[in-house]
Amino acid sequence: MSSCNRVALVTGANKGVGFAIARDLCRLFSGDVVLTARDEARGRAAVQQLQAEGLSPRFHQLDITDLQSIRALRDFLRREYGGLDVLVNNAAVYMDSAETTPFHIRAEVIMKTNFHGTRDVCTELLPLMRPGGRVVNVSSMECLRALKLCSPELQQKFRSETITEEELVGLMKKFVEDAKKGVHQKEGWPDTAYGVTKMGVTVLSRIQARHLREQRGGDKILLNACCPGWVRTDMGGPKAHKSPEEGAETPVYLALLPPDAEGPHGQFLMDKKVEQW
Repeated sequence: MSSCNRVALVTGANKGVGFAIARDLCRLFSGDVVLTARDEARGRAAVQQLQAEGLSPRFHQLDITDLQSIRALRDFLRREYGGLDVLVNNAAVYMDSAETTPFHIRAEVIMKTNFHGTRDVCTELLPLMRPGGRVVNVSSMECLRALKLCSPELQQKFRSETITEEELVGLMKKFVEDAKKGVHQKEGWPDTAYGVTKMGVTVLSRIQARHLREQRGGDKILLNACCPGWVRTDMGGPKAHKSPEEGAETPVYLALLPPDAEGPHGQFLMDKKVEQW
């Protein structure tokens, strides 16, 4: 087990916002920082870049669409640290609407990573969270736009304070099925696969926060979703307003909420401010 017992982990951290989050945590978090990436060579190159800046991250391979990969990471954290203090779920994919790939295929691919992958990471790693832990699920402002474009019936379901994880998974699967049948808009869904997946991440965060309060209320674990903003990355494009460093500000703020903080918890934040869901 590591002599430095505290540990923070960032998924999808070899570039963009994830890399900027990992860099900030290396500077500000009192413990080890584990940078993860699906591609081992790119992940190790990112670690070398931070080492050249005088920082000391560790690397572990992680493909959030591969349960074996997630469980290998879980076992590493358990073996090396005996738990986890900060989890930043940043890994995600985006497929431009201008792409010629049919909508239903885009919906399936994006959902597999952004929603199901993030959920699988949480299923395996949330039980490792120590008292005072911080969990940040990186969502997007697109989730708010997608919610407003849903039918009133779907909006009511996604805003429900009592929606279960199973019900949410069912809704996400229904979206993909409706997209395959070409009836997603008729069924009340917006025409944005990315927005729906991030809506799923935000609602999942609300459900997870509720569970943590019910099951581990005394442990003061705080879990939130956030939008980094429109960031100049491979995903955001060159015209975006924010640099990756600026995009990292809200996720890092939530990852480093002070030990005595009572909140935010179960919220969606942009620019460090709680947005109404």
